[in-house]
Amino acid sequence: MGKLEQSVKIRTRNTKITRAILLTLLLATAAALNPQALVRGVLKELKSPKSKRRDSQNAIYVARARLAKQGLIEYREGFWEATIKGRRAFQVMTLSEQIRKKPRRWDKKWRLLIFDITESKRGLRAKVRNTLSTMGFRKLQNSVWVYPYDCEDLIALLKADFEIGKELLYIIADEVENDHWLKREFQLS
Repeated sequence: MGKLEQSVKIRTRNTKITRAILLTLLLATAAALNPQALVRGVLKELKSPKSKRRDSQNAIYVARARLAKQGLIEYREGFWEATIKGRRAFQVMTLSEQIRKKPRRWDKKWRLLIFDITESKRGLRAKVRNTLSTMGFRKLQNSVWVYPYDCEDLIALLKADFEIGKELLYIIADEVENDHWLKREFQLS
């Protein structure tokens, strides 16, 4: 297996593990269960952060440490819990999956995203571009991206997550000049 294939396989596994951990912690909180009992029962292999055991082969330990370092989960009062940032990340994951499921019919409207992020925030600009590309948007011009289906909820979450309210504009357009290549790209009739 090549390096690229291995990298994609690892990234896919990490995404699935992240989703599973966040879903478990969010379900525990939302269902008003005893989260400590749920964590012990479902994920009994998770140890407290004080544990000396380091098992780099175990993907759950590695994922848990990565999520804690990113601020998506935290250890409080004897159990792991999703943070506000973790809840938002889970919502973005869920909405991204919904966006990839194409509706039966295209409403013949284009969703345009225009962003104006300053040079001093170059890293944020790169994150926004990568996120849009991953979600299936196509680049129309340097800071103009297009998508054929409704994605307003996801854009609202992205604005909140990246803290870029007015720097990212969501536009619904009836027509885009010379959109034949876009229709082919999105496989629209």
